[in-house]
Amino acid sequence: MALEIENPINRQLSSDPMDVAVSIVGVSKYFGGAKVVKALEDVSAEIRDQEFVALLGPSGCGKSTLLRIVGGLIPHEGGEVVVLGKGVVEPMDDVGIVFQTANLLSWRTVEGNLRLGEEVRGQSAKTLSNRVATMVDLLGLSGFEKHYPHELSGGMQQRVAIGQALIRNPRVMLMDEPFGALDALTRDHLNVELLRIWEAERKTVLLVTHSIIEAVFLSDRVLVMSERPGSIVEDVTIDLPRPRDARGTREMSQFNEYILHLSKILGVI
Repeated sequence: MALEIENPINRQLSSDPMDVAVSIVGVSKYFGGAKVVKALEDVSAEIRDQEFVALLGPSGCGKSTLLRIVGGLIPHEGGEVVVLGKGVVEPMDDVGIVFQTANLLSWRTVEGNLRLGEEVRGQSAKTLSNRVATMVDLLGLSGFEKHYPHELSGGMQQRVAIGQALIRNPRVMLMDEPFGALDALTRDHLNVELLRIWEAERKTVLLVTHSIIEAVFLSDRVLVMSERPGSIVEDVTIDLPRPRDARGTREMSQFNEYILHLSKILGVI
């Protein structure tokens, strides 16, 4: 199986806008101060509905900045970002965001943390209770509903953070290194769990990661960014069969070919 690679400069935008969940066209970003820093330069990309895309690149290349722009958390200079057919100027209800740190409220249980956002939004108690019960089961946290964050492992805390974003039932999930602070074994386990959740929920996902293995294992496509100012230099389709599993997928020769190719692009080897 040959690796499928697209040059993002020459790639044509989709002719069917209904199939595009996230459209980024010519986006740049500057950070001011005594010395202006150009973080992003003319970034363009598309993510199709229900597609799982990883954003991969060296530290400081602007991956997290781009994710925050897509999420409406920070503005950008030039270009356009459209999510679900709407220009992004602020956070959107149909977009969930998961960060590297879980940031759970220490005085709330698993259930309480899952309920928090929807309580603020005025969701009825009965409807919310049903949704929380469903989410606890989906996250594999049954039996831990009444536990507080300090009673959970780091991996379990991150599952709750993912649940906080999912419980709103957003169509798009933005994930900024959600497992970056975890040990390697826990991270590998949660990669499998994330795929299981994605298979069940079929959200559009944009994942920021430094891990080449994680990007290949999880994604339909990997967008590779350059050094700062960040731009997309490669668009690699990961043509591996789904569903994927930790052992079978990683034993495939194609899996290792993708890792080798991405490692060369990033200058790792």
